[in-house]
Amino acid sequence: MNKLPSFKTRMASRALHQGRIIAYPTESVYGLGCDPFSETAAMQLLAIKQRPIHKGLILIAANYAQLTPFIKPSDAMLQRILPSWPGPVTWVVPAQLWVPDYLKGQHSSLAVRVSAHPVVQQLCHQFGGAIISTSANISQQAPARSALAVRQHFSAKDVYVLAGETSRLQQPTAIYDAQSGQCLRSA
Repeated sequence: MNKLPSFKTRMASRALHQGRIIAYPTESVYGLGCDPFSETAAMQLLAIKQRPIHKGLILIAANYAQLTPFIKPSDAMLQRILPSWPGPVTWVVPAQLWVPDYLKGQHSSLAVRVSAHPVVQQLCHQFGGAIISTSANISQQAPARSALAVRQHFSAKDVYVLAGETSRLQQPTAIYDAQSGQCLRSA
């Protein structure tokens, strides 16, 4: 898998800091993301994706430290979670009280992942923290698996596209409940 030149991730990071929505390759599909601290950007992302706010969103990060402002796992949860990261495993973890509904939806928890994908790693390091991640598609449609497919779903004025290769996983990443260890979505 090719590593992106740093100027591309700098441009994507700049777009995030400007409150824009970006599309980027992940382990299985392209993701749509934005700054998790920007309610305006998150609401715009939900609108163009046609995703209801009550479902909540996922945060992805380059390392666990980037997620700590958002979640409050117990030691037992961390023993379950940390061995799977970085990697294509998402965990639903109790959220900090301040985390807004546009991130967690109707839940008291938040879905989070430390990605091993080199583009996501570079992007989160360049941005300086975790970003929102949801599949790049209109709700109920097939997710985009290439930059071209993203451009076919969304206009350039709405979404900045960071081109790159996905890790070629055939299914979206697995999701587990951090409290029970129960699989909520298999890969």
